[in-house]
Amino acid sequence: MKTVALKSRLRFQIAGQPAAELEPLPEPSHLAAVPSRIPLIRPRLLVRNGALVKTGTPLIEDKQNTDLKVLSPGGGEVVEVKYGPRRVIEAIVIKIAEDEPHEAFPVIDSAGLSRMSREETVQALLARGLWPYIRSLPFKAVADPKEAPTAVWIPLENTDPFHPAASVYLDVAWAEDQFLHGIEILKKLCGRVFVYDNADTPALSERLAGLITHRAGGRFPAGDPGVMHYRTKQSAEENRAWYINGQDVCLLGEGFQSGLYPTRRIIAVSGGAEANNRHVYTRIGVPLKFLVKQIETPMTYRWLTGGVFTGDNAEADGFMGLHETALTLIPEVTEKQLFGFARAGLSKPTSSRTFLSAITKPVLSIDADRHGELRACVNCGYCAAICPVGILPQYTYKCIYAEEIEEALAHGLLDCVECGLCSYVCPSKIELTETFKNLKHRYYQGKV
Repeated sequence: MKTVALKSRLRFQIAGQPAAELEPLPEPSHLAAVPSRIPLIRPRLLVRNGALVKTGTPLIEDKQNTDLKVLSPGGGEVVEVKYGPRRVIEAIVIKIAEDEPHEAFPVIDSAGLSRMSREETVQALLARGLWPYIRSLPFKAVADPKEAPTAVWIPLENTDPFHPAASVYLDVAWAEDQFLHGIEILKKLCGRVFVYDNADTPALSERLAGLITHRAGGRFPAGDPGVMHYRTKQSAEENRAWYINGQDVCLLGEGFQSGLYPTRRIIAVSGGAEANNRHVYTRIGVPLKFLVKQIETPMTYRWLTGGVFTGDNAEADGFMGLHETALTLIPEVTEKQLFGFARAGLSKPTSSRTFLSAITKPVLSIDADRHGELRACVNCGYCAAICPVGILPQYTYKCIYAEEIEEALAHGLLDCVECGLCSYVCPSKIELTETFKNLKHRYYQGKV
């Protein structure tokens, strides 16, 4: 087993770790598909308001690849199609029927899978709506079914605070069998399948422990699949790789074994109140407010889906997306702190030694205050020191600002894993990660 160690410069831990106990939630009345948070697809709507759909009915297809479809997370009536700017499809909301109908697919057990070719496996994943769980590097887009990757990476845990622990989602009934079946499916797609855990991951069962090929050492972003691939690949020919999260591997196995579109999801919730910090067992596409046990004024929080550093902003009346397994509520800050610049900072998170919290290394709460205004890049080097793949974000940013795209690529733009740490430590408050992500998307789409 190979260990990929990464030393973090974050000198604090974030408060709000979800409790390990799993809380089953009642069935929600509404679910939604959220195509706007599936990166780099161009969705075409396949249903209208008032349409009756089953769990597993196609709701959208990708205009670039019509075989790639997103299926309905619930059975019932389409009651609303939400649009954003420029008619972007934000969400397709479904009111769940009492006798929820399901699309049925042929059951594929281990014996049946062993007789299938790679092409037949790809078509089975596409037909069951399971293919969008497989993502590609370096763009983190949904993988192209026509391509063959050099490797498939499977992180058992996401170290971006706060995501479901492997010990929680693998403890659900039959989860181990589903995970093992999912691994066999992925081995049909690529001969090199790497499963890795984190150094702090609790011991798994012997059946699963035998699958572990790598170990990520250190805190976030040590467990990012882009970091793992960057630090283990041997040549540029290995740049193209795929990855899929451990919980989603279970969904692949469940979809083949049950013959139904799997919609159960374990989500880690944190923030707002101590009672919210927990793991919940619910459905894909669940309303965000349905996950929160205790909150007084929703608008005083920033709702993040998908993690503290890599998550997306969402509205309080929004829904969880297809890939998202974490919801974090971060307090909005509207008041200025008197003489805040002169305080010792025992309770302020820091990545430098500016505040005394760098010495005490406490567990601290975080908020959405930027603690400063946007300024020009001062070439301080904080972003370069914290970058997990060793690029120089400050120079990459300046190349983009000057529209020197070739220079930005030469500085390692495509190696960026979009971890968000460069934006977090930047004293000038520059949104470096968002700038890099936007250019990567434009490059992927051939717009630069």
